[in-house]
Amino acid sequence: MSETHKTDPNIKSPCIRQCCLDDDEICVGCYRTMKEIMAWQQSNQSEKSAILANCSARKQKHDSLYH
Repeated sequence: MSETHKTDPNIKSPCIRQCCLDDDEICVGCYRTMKEIMAWQQSNQSEKSAILANCSARKQKHDSLYH
């Protein structure tokens, strides 16, 4: 397996143990989709970074709508 395909244990999961899916099936605790949650452990560094970027964008969208 090449170095770029190895999973990266140094990037921590965004899970905050407030797992509950909203109507769009996004976790209200970490803003990941179920697919992203299930893929996390097998994801490499770039995939995890992309997931975190998606989470951030979802959180910003949520905050702009509800705050």
